[in-house]
This record gives sequence, structure tokens and C-alpha cells, in this order.
Amino acid sequence: MPVLTTAHLSLREMTRDDMPALRAILQDPETMVAYEGALADSEVGAWLTKNLTRYATDGFGLWAVELRSSGEVIGQCGITWQEIAGERVLEVGYLFNRAHWHLGYATEAAAACLDYAFETLLAHRVYAQVRDTNTASARVAERLGMTARTRFVKHYRGVEMPHIAFAIDRPGPEAG
Repeated sequence: MPVLTTAHLSLREMTRDDMPALRAILQDPETMVAYEGALADSEVGAWLTKNLTRYATDGFGLWAVELRSSGEVIGQCGITWQEIAGERVLEVGYLFNRAHWHLGYATEAAAACLDYAFETLLAHRVYAQVRDTNTASARVAERLGMTARTRFVKHYRGVEMPHIAFAIDRPGPEAG
């Protein structure tokens, strides 16, 4: 059952059956360049387990993104709790199979996730953390109306990675 739908996409909770699609994304060296390379099978399994745990504990997480026309899983996108510059914040994350880049799907899915964060979770602000070398992800954040708020360094896989924290505030007078 979809959590969210858009003109072209359905977003739903991932299941163990999504491992092949996750491997196609997370084990592609070009897709994973911002993460310092492809993930091993055990890391892909841990990635999936982490999201299954998020659904149980938070009620949301990264969701599988399917093309509505075919049901093919082409990526993942959703809302997660993250630490950015020492603060626990809601973040919209997006990561797609390279075969589906530059088609507007990341922006379409992430926009639906922002709506979910503001309307369902009643978030006042949502972030996107983008490695400073990842210009394509930065462009998605900007298309979503996000602006760069701060820079920070994230430690991941033994590497210090400079990041930009993009954010957007809840629309309307209750923004804060």
C-alpha cells in the first residue's frame, strides 16, 4: 500500500523483497560516489534493516519509490531523523537508480515527502544534507525551494565529508 503518490510515482515502505533494487542503487559506484563508493552486501542489508526499524519506531523513513506505470522500484526517498551540525532534525533524503536520473523523479518524490513532513508530521523546518561535491543533489534541494543554511562535516565510512545543510521552513504564518 502506498504511503504517498504523485503523478508518476508511488512511495511505500520497503520490504526484504526490495533487496535487488536496493543493491542496484547502493552497489553502483557512480551512484554512491557521495558515500565514498558502493556498499557491500552486508551494508545494503544494514541499510534496509535501519529503514524497517525507522518505520517501527518513527512511523516513517526512506520509502521505496516505484514508477506507477510499471511498479519498478527506481529509488528511495523519504523523511528521516538526522543529526546536522549537532542538532536532531527532520531531513528529506533521496537516492535513485542512475538509469532514472535527470527525469525529475527525485524532485517529484522529495516534494511529496516535504508535503508529508509539513502536513502530517507538522514539521516547522525540513533539511536536506548534501555533500558539497554533489551538485545534482544540491540542485534538487534548490528546486524544492530549500536554501543553504550552514556547512558542517559528516564523518562516514572513515572519511570527513564537508556537507551543506539546505532547509525549507513550513509555509504560512505558523512558520518558525
